[in-house]
Amino acid sequence: MSDQKPKLDPEVPFAKRIDPNKEDLTRDEFYFIRQVELAQWKKKSQQLRGRNIATGLGIGAIVMGIYAYTFYSVKQEKIMDELDEEAKIRGAKTGAN
Repeated sequence: MSDQKPKLDPEVPFAKRIDPNKEDLTRDEFYFIRQVELAQWKKKSQQLRGRNIATGLGIGAIVMGIYAYTFYSVKQEKIMDELDEEAKIRGAKTGAN
């Protein structure tokens, strides 16, 4: 069943592109074209909205990860504290303030 291709009727015309500015179209034809364009736009906008949300969440996750890592690494950085303590100890040994 699935290996059979549908038979195409050579008498059936395919849709062709038209230029509304060059073609002489009636008001009803313009209305129909506009309705079809709106339906296509709505379908595409739903797909784009999903992609935009996924992209935004991905970028937000990366930013929050970098932010959290920065806080984590700064929290572990005790070099300045150790240097201050070392300076106090050396100052006490030499008698300086």
